[in-house]
Amino acid sequence: MQKKENNEPKIITTKQIVFMALMVALSIVFGKFLAFNFTEMIRISFENLPIILAAIILGPARGAIVALVADLLGCLLRGYVINPAVTIGAVVFALIVGIIFKYIPTKGNLASITLSILPAHLVGSVLIKTIGLASFYLAKYDMGIGALVLLRLLVYSLTSAGEIFIIVALLKNKAFSSLASKLQKGE
Repeated sequence: MQKKENNEPKIITTKQIVFMALMVALSIVFGKFLAFNFTEMIRISFENLPIILAAIILGPARGAIVALVADLLGCLLRGYVINPAVTIGAVVFALIVGIIFKYIPTKGNLASITLSILPAHLVGSVLIKTIGLASFYLAKYDMGIGALVLLRLLVYSLTSAGEIFIIVALLKNKAFSSLASKLQKGE
């Protein structure tokens, strides 16, 4: 934790807040405006990409804040009903990514990114969010919960591959890696 000049702990820097706000905005744009909606339950988007970046760079708690704000604000902007289970799924997703990434010894390579993202999608996106969506829409589509879980597992398997590729490429980029390092240190 950084120290202020008067030795009080500095919890978060202005640059970190700006980065978090940017990640919230990107998540909303990717998830609510640039998504491919097949039904209310099936949407392909990269809304989790900025959440992953926030969780990896700033840690699980700040990644979870980004996920929470992005989900709530995105719903309000698009006129969606806020679904608490979906919001919890987004927060759990960020926490899992951030916690796993934090404790993996080798960071930024394909294995560490994959090991951080896949379990997060399995728990946050496929299990928790699906339960939330099923409570709203399952009867409308006359689909069983098992079929919905399998369909969302397929969607998030494909989405994860894209996210992993993009995150690895970003972290290999020297300019982005330098920015991420400065944000982590609070510079």
